[in-house]
Order: sequence, then structure tokens, then C-alpha cells
Amino acid sequence: MTRRLARPAHPMWLPDEALRPLGSRRVLVAVGPDDGPVAQTVVDEVAAATSRFGGVLVTGPVTPEDALACDVVLAIVGSAGQVGTASATQPPPAGYLPRTDSYVPAVQAVVDGLLVLGRGAPMSPGMFGLARHDGRTVVVAGDAAGLLYGLHELVRRGAPALTCPDDVVWDLPVHQVRMLDHWDNTVVHPVMGQVERGYAGGSIFWSDGRVRDDLTRVAQYARLLGSVGINAVGLNNVNVHAAEARLLTDHLDDVARLADVFRPHGIRVYLSVSFASPLTVGGLPTADPLDPGVQDWWASAVRRVYETVPDFGGFVVKADSEGQPGPFAYGRDHADGANLLARALAPFSGTVFWRAFVYDHHQDWRDRSTDRARAAHDHFTPLDGRFDDNVVLQVKYGPMDFQTREPVSPVIAAMPRTRLAVELQVTQEYTGQQQHAVYLGPQWDEILRFPLAEDGRTVGYLAAGLPVGTVHRGDDPVPPAGGLVAVSSVGDDEFWTGHPLAQANLYAFARLAWGEEDPDAVLDEWIGLTLGDDPAVRATVHAVLDDSWRTYERYTAPLGVGFMVRPGHHYGPDVDGYEYTPWGTYHFADRDGIGVDRTRATGTGFTGQYAAPWRDVYESVETCPDELLLFFHHVPYTHVLHSGTTVIQHLYDTHADGYDEVVRMASAWSSIEGRVPQAFFDRVTQRLAEQERSAREWRDQLRSAFFRRSGIADATGRTIY
Repeated sequence: MTRRLARPAHPMWLPDEALRPLGSRRVLVAVGPDDGPVAQTVVDEVAAATSRFGGVLVTGPVTPEDALACDVVLAIVGSAGQVGTASATQPPPAGYLPRTDSYVPAVQAVVDGLLVLGRGAPMSPGMFGLARHDGRTVVVAGDAAGLLYGLHELVRRGAPALTCPDDVVWDLPVHQVRMLDHWDNTVVHPVMGQVERGYAGGSIFWSDGRVRDDLTRVAQYARLLGSVGINAVGLNNVNVHAAEARLLTDHLDDVARLADVFRPHGIRVYLSVSFASPLTVGGLPTADPLDPGVQDWWASAVRRVYETVPDFGGFVVKADSEGQPGPFAYGRDHADGANLLARALAPFSGTVFWRAFVYDHHQDWRDRSTDRARAAHDHFTPLDGRFDDNVVLQVKYGPMDFQTREPVSPVIAAMPRTRLAVELQVTQEYTGQQQHAVYLGPQWDEILRFPLAEDGRTVGYLAAGLPVGTVHRGDDPVPPAGGLVAVSSVGDDEFWTGHPLAQANLYAFARLAWGEEDPDAVLDEWIGLTLGDDPAVRATVHAVLDDSWRTYERYTAPLGVGFMVRPGHHYGPDVDGYEYTPWGTYHFADRDGIGVDRTRATGTGFTGQYAAPWRDVYESVETCPDELLLFFHHVPYTHVLHSGTTVIQHLYDTHADGYDEVVRMASAWSSIEGRVPQAFFDRVTQRLAEQERSAREWRDQLRSAFFRRSGIADATGRTIY
């Protein structure tokens, strides 16, 4: 019998109270009969809010007088020129059919003097304008998704958006794809559990091999994601096991049920599929991507998917990686493998997200010439230009594996003729597993702002794609944009993410993927929506989270060396846990020094994979940033950092200081008991206690281990065991 979710779900950043300013007013929602389920969601949201808070919803045929009697107007208008700009005088481009809905004259009456409807270029997908004009607040959009996003921008801004001086702002998503991959198994895996690298309970989608009977939690989740602009969701683990492989064939009805729940919120669903599916579920003798029978099998399989889910997004594929099958078994490369699936998806406008996380996980630890960090660049950059247009190469932000600190992957700037998506990790696999309060917004912001390309383009710019009409090599057009993808963090826990403060990471990923640029402002936005406007609460949550990523870095792995975690589950310190394993995650610490030589001069040559100036910045210990020193160089413990301290003293100081910072975080949190819901307070208190225990363990193990290696005492005289 299918297990049901019994616990109520925390509302995260969409408590009822957030909709009070809107719901207490007279609101016109003007959409057409063919605008689909997302437009209906906007109507339903406003209907629920006005019913709850005493306002009035106006729909249907309206006159200008009806519209002018409303406080708020939300309308799909197709195109709109702003008065005082050239767009107000220019007709739409040839071939564009302006909206002729009966409500358009009424909306025009509301925006007269500000906008001219039906003029200028059509709004981009997801774009909206938010205006205050003559005492009314107006949201206009070109499509239903834009109207949904505009509605929730209004909710985020709260009462000030309904009373502020006249103004108009235009907004649209920076990244075309804003995707969350769920590493959920349909059945409980004997090692990884139901959600691989999941720290918040079981799957909200699956139970006992099938989709859950009750999808109420999934509907709540879809609403939350739609409110922050997520538009794609992967439904199952990228490590596709036998049960999950049959989602592609035997259990498409389950996929369709989930798609039905996500669709009204503008979200398309994707499946992770096994490259070996023709063998394992299709009964073929081979999965060779160049075999005509294999090509026919995938074409038929994809056709059946779209017959069941017409707006299906496509596939996510992990191939030739950590035991997952792939094209290497047949002497083929990853362009052959990705294009096989892309061509099956192309007739239906589907996309394949092909992960670049490919490396030798059977490395000989004795061999210092093999470098896991090099692997993605070595495998994929020779294939630039060979991937079909509906292939997106999904590249982890760093060359290793979602570490607390590592350089950005050189692959992101090295494939100008390939669509790329940058992959982040919302689930805190290597950042405290949602036992530790670690706000990752500053880390992601640092990554997205990093000027990786030789011409200064940032990681975020490369992921978003270049402006339409530019060229990047000769006359080759720029491929469509990729986007941002992240591994999701939710489970069936009542707080969704296990640690209530980890909700901020899910929110921040979505807002940064949309295009917000200030992670501190995003955190402030989340606090206000989730916990209200109490200044003491706001200040305390900032005190806990603002510097929490760097605090975690201080008491764990130093100077970019990475890992030093317990093998398998990856929680807690283990200095040599991976040092003599086949996984390629080494620090090479001995009595004389620590770090990995990745230079061109004497090491693995990894620095040579970067464009200028970074290939030379990282090559020299004189110019390499302190926070990445041990990622690129093996240095003596007495090496003096740019900060003026030695490597060994830095290790001693930061691990002690990091623990002290966690103690201060817990003390700050304790001061607001009674100001936040008690269950929320209690859960955070419990998690902070575990964080303090773990940080103490990290502090004492790391300080002791490296004193025993180096023989150099802590200059401060603090206790070393």
C-alpha cells in the first residue's frame, strides 16, 4: 500500500499573510480563454487571497469603468510601448498578431498616459511590467508565465507596491532554463536511501515504486517553485536504478500525473534516463548510439512519452560516470551519445541535459599524473561544435564535486559553440547536510560573477547565453542559452529542507537564476516573507546566516583543499578518508607540506585549461588567491599567505575561530525565542546544537592532525590534543 504524507507542510516563503496586501483589495485579472492553466493559476491565487482577506476578484467582460474601479490590474496584453519612448510609437513586427481580447480597451484606460497596448515589440517569454499609475497598481505581461511571475513580484514587494509613487519597472528572467534536479529514487536504495544526497526525509513524489496517491504536497511545492520562477524539474535520480529506468516505459502514467501538477505553475518535467535503456528495458542486444535499431528504439520510446505528456521537457543523462553506462562502452564519444537522444527528442522540441561529470573513479592513488579536476575539460572540449542544438551540456560549477571552495570549471568558458548549463547544489552534501546553517547565496553569487572568459564575461553571462544576433566564431550563430540547474534539497520533512533556515538556499537559487544580483537582499526578502517584519528576528537571522558559508569553510577544509570528509556519507571530518582511495580526491599532506600541484611547470597541467589571465594567476604561488592555494599548489606549512600568516597558523586560527562563530550563531538564535513559531525555533535550535558539536569535532581533529604532521605548534598556545 502506498505510504501517504501525514505531516503538514510549512508554508516556506508563501504564508497566507504574504498575500494580505493584495487580497484585501479589488483586483482585476484580465486573461483570455486560450491562455491556459498558468493563467488560471493567477486567477485562482487572486480568488483565494481576496476570499481570505476581504477583497474582490474581478474577471470576465469588463468596461473601462469597471477596470478604473479596481485597485490592482493584472493582464496579459502581448506587447506594450511605454509612453515617452520610441516603443510607444512603433507597431509590432510584421507577422505578430496583437491581442484583441475584449478586456484590452479596459486595461488601456487604466494605463493611459503610461503605456500604449499593442505597440512595440512583443514581450519576451516570462517578461512582465510592474507599474504604479494614477493610484492603481498594474502588472502587464506578454504571456501567462509572465503574469504569474509578475503576480508574485507584487506579493514579494508587499504593501509598498500598492501605495508607492508612480513608476514602472520591467523584468524578465536572465536564464532561459531555471531547473531543479531531484535525485529521488522510486524505491528506497539500500545505500543512498530514497533521496540520494537528501537530508530532509523521503521523496515527495514516490513511494513503493510508484507515484504517491496523494499529491497535495507536490502541488504545494509546484506553487512554491512557480512563485520564484523555476520552470523545469527533473523527477528522478541521475543515477538511474532498475526501478527508475521503467519510468520511461512502464510507468509513464506516473510521469503524466506529476506533469499535471507542475503544469499550472509553468513548470515542465524531465526524466533522468539510463543510456543503457535499449538493453535493460528494451530487450535489444546493444545500446550503441550509432546502431540503427538503437536509434529507432529511442525514437519510439520518446514518441510514447509525448503521447502521454505532450509538454514533456526532455531527458537528464549521467553517462560514463561513477558506474553509469555510456557511449564509451561502444567506442563512441559523448557527442554521439547526446545527439542520439537529442534527435529522438527534436521532433517534439525536447531537450537533453547531458552532464559533464565524467572522470575516472578507479584512479590509482599512487599516480600523481592523473588529475580528476582535468577530466571534464579533457573529455568534452574536443567535442565543441558537435552537439545538436537541443543538447545542453550540464557542467558542475567547479572541476571536482560541489566543494565548499573550488575554482570555477574551465569548461564553462571553453566551449563557445555548445549550449551550457551551470550546475549548483542546493542540497548541502558537502556544506553541512542541512544539519548546519549555511547560506549558499554568497557562494553562488561569487561563482556567477566570476570573470572566467578571456574577454571578461562572467560565469553567469556564459550560462545565460550571448545577446541574440551576435557571433562567436566566424558567421556561426550563438547557440540558444543553457541556464542554471541545481540539485534540489527538499523531502517530506515538515520544513521541506530539514533545517528551516536551509529554505533560504532553495529560495536564493531560484532568485539568482531569475537574475537577482544581491544575495544579501535575497536573504532579506526570504526572511520578510517567511518570518515577518520583526526587526529583531530579521537582524538575528542575518547574524546567523550572512557569513555562514565562510564560517563553515573556516572550520572544515582549508584554502581550497576540499574533501577531508567521511567517505560514503560525506558528513563530518576524516582527514585521510579519501586519501588512499580510487576517487581522485587527494590533499597529499605529509610532514613537509600540503596541497595538489596542478601547475603546468611541475604538476598535472590543470592550470593550462584556463583562459588568460587565470591560467597564469593560478600557476604562480605569488598570484594564486589564498582561498584556492592548496587546490593548485603543494606548499610547505611555513609558506606565508597573502594575509601575512603561515599555512599552518591559518589552519589553526580558522578552525578555532570558525567554531567560536558557530557558538555565537547559536547564542544569537536563542535570543528570539517567542518571536518565531515555536516548532521553527526548536528545529533550528536542535540543528545549531549539532552544528556546534560537529564544528568542535572539525576544529579538534584538523588542528591535532596537522600538528602531528607538521610538528609546528599553534603560536597562540591554544589547546591541541
